[in-house]
Amino acid sequence: MRLLLIRHGQTPSNVDFLLDTAVPGPGLTELGERQAAALPGALAHEDIEAVYASTLVRTQLTAAPLAAARGLDVPVRDGIREVTAGDLEMLPGGTRRGQEYMRTVLAWAAGHTELRMPGAESGGQALARYDAVVAEAADSGARTVAMVSHGAAIRLWTAVRAHNLDADFAAAHPLDNTGVVILEGSPGDGFKALSWAGAVVSPAGEGGPTGRPVQAG
Repeated sequence: MRLLLIRHGQTPSNVDFLLDTAVPGPGLTELGERQAAALPGALAHEDIEAVYASTLVRTQLTAAPLAAARGLDVPVRDGIREVTAGDLEMLPGGTRRGQEYMRTVLAWAAGHTELRMPGAESGGQALARYDAVVAEAADSGARTVAMVSHGAAIRLWTAVRAHNLDADFAAAHPLDNTGVVILEGSPGDGFKALSWAGAVVSPAGEGGPTGRPVQAG
């Protein structure tokens, strides 16, 4: 399966750098709407057979133009929603307390999945719910699947499930709004990241550190 993980378009909370993870969440800014409208053209070369979105409004609004262009319905799945901020909800991400959010996500990516986000889920729980939706998509028989999801959730899942990425890569590579990560593989055999926001990802052990982007595309 070819798997495209797409971060949603810009939201007002993104502009204000707030940890806004609760359902249903905000809609898109005007820029976010333009970003969503640009996705069908940007992904015109991809033979997408299924488009999923999370339970947060911003992913459904981002997915809608892409799905409409392909004549597809959009299954909405809670499993690919953002990592829940819990007690950190709506804090500015740049503050000392707000930075605990990404520190926890990156600790999960490094293998410490038993840790819990303050007042919320553990890394193991976050990965398990995401895994379930990827497995559903794989079982559907679709050869190329797009999932409109969220920045921290995508960075976590790919760092753990793509054999050529790791926690250091996730820490060094935030994903911009409507940035796309492309992977190939299956839940049984594992996944390989092919590109990250347009940069080709090198195989582990080739050309430098694990998962180093080697070419802009």
